[in-house]
Amino acid sequence: MPIKYSRKDFPKGFTFGAATAAYQIEGSENGNCGTSHWDTFSMTPGNVHNGENGSIACDHFHRFEEDLDLVKAGGFDSYRFSTSWARVMPDGKTICKDGLDYYDRLADAICKRNLLPNLTLYHWDLPSALADIGGWANRETAKRFVDHTNAVIKCIGDRMDAVATINEPWCVAWLSYFLGHHAPGLRDIRAAARAMHNVLFAHGLSIDAMRSLGTSNIGIVLNLTEVQQASNSQSDVSAKDRLDGIHNRWFLDAIFKATYPDDILKDLIQFMPENFENDMTLISSSIDWIGINYYTRTIVAEDANEPWPSIKEIKGPLEQTQMGWEIYPDGLKNSLVRVSRDYTGKLPMLVTENGMAWKDAVLNEKVYDPIRADYISSHLTAAKAAIDEGVNLKGFFYWSLLDNFEWAFGYEKRFGLVHVDFETQKRTPKASFHDLALALTS
Repeated sequence: MPIKYSRKDFPKGFTFGAATAAYQIEGSENGNCGTSHWDTFSMTPGNVHNGENGSIACDHFHRFEEDLDLVKAGGFDSYRFSTSWARVMPDGKTICKDGLDYYDRLADAICKRNLLPNLTLYHWDLPSALADIGGWANRETAKRFVDHTNAVIKCIGDRMDAVATINEPWCVAWLSYFLGHHAPGLRDIRAAARAMHNVLFAHGLSIDAMRSLGTSNIGIVLNLTEVQQASNSQSDVSAKDRLDGIHNRWFLDAIFKATYPDDILKDLIQFMPENFENDMTLISSSIDWIGINYYTRTIVAEDANEPWPSIKEIKGPLEQTQMGWEIYPDGLKNSLVRVSRDYTGKLPMLVTENGMAWKDAVLNEKVYDPIRADYISSHLTAAKAAIDEGVNLKGFFYWSLLDNFEWAFGYEKRFGLVHVDFETQKRTPKASFHDLALALTS
């Protein structure tokens, strides 16, 4: 079904965009890119679906002109992309001119099409050399991130409309160092606690570096979930509060209140870096906007058989995407309202990612995906409702422009508005792409 909205339904100047990430689309074997911990992680059998990796991905490194033409044809105002740390600094410390030259060409190509460049400095591709010294569990990695920040901003910062330091620190730290689902695939509470702090320390250091270079419109991107308890039992309510604390409040409290939530810190403090309290002022450095990535809610129950945080996820009753995530647009509105009410006030906000994976297929050179169009409409409804409740929401970015390497899920899960044949690299805009383009250009 067609998209229910057009531009006139949103405030004047509201930004519509499409989002990508370097490792998922560029191809890590292209150019003189160094290896990242995702290259290493993908080499271990069982870590990634079908043993797939990001070595070629969507070959965006060679095809970015074609892909940016699609962004423009889609009626979007802005293109959100990331720079690969491993491409800019293959050994984690030495600048690669070829890598910066690539991003220089990319930035020019974005601007040439009158698109607003929205840059994320780190979207998960950590140079292997830094992973080898402990990755985000090592404070040195946060300090090295300043070098990456400086190199990128000095090269392309003058053309950026907005810059985010880190994409989804919860995924960078907890999902990767405690749950082990993403690179480096650890299940280590001590490493996770240190990573949870160090990635925010890196954020603060990066802000400081960019301010010194005169950069403006700086933010960070958090992935939030609305956590609900499976029952009204006290144990399930407590489980809900713990996950909310780990997933949402840990990062929001640090960035906006210069503290960590007491109920979570009391269990993690024994694993935290020494004198971490001294970093909180830097971590809470002023930002100009915040990005919210939202996909679904999370329903939890107490699981006393598991170690802390002793929670288990419960499958909900709603229709699910290919990822097994419930389609729950109310969670987007609720998350935006909560962040605005409890943390940010009138600080500008962006929905920096929202989208769904589906088992899309090309039939007669077309991809028919009405469920995605309906998904977009329902989440635009939620975004509009948040605006109506006073949230200073300035933009909405669909994830993703292209089907891509979906991390541990490989190439099976298709989030794109544009179908990619990974054998031939042929791009086929889906019906949802055309529906959204019509909505944005009418």
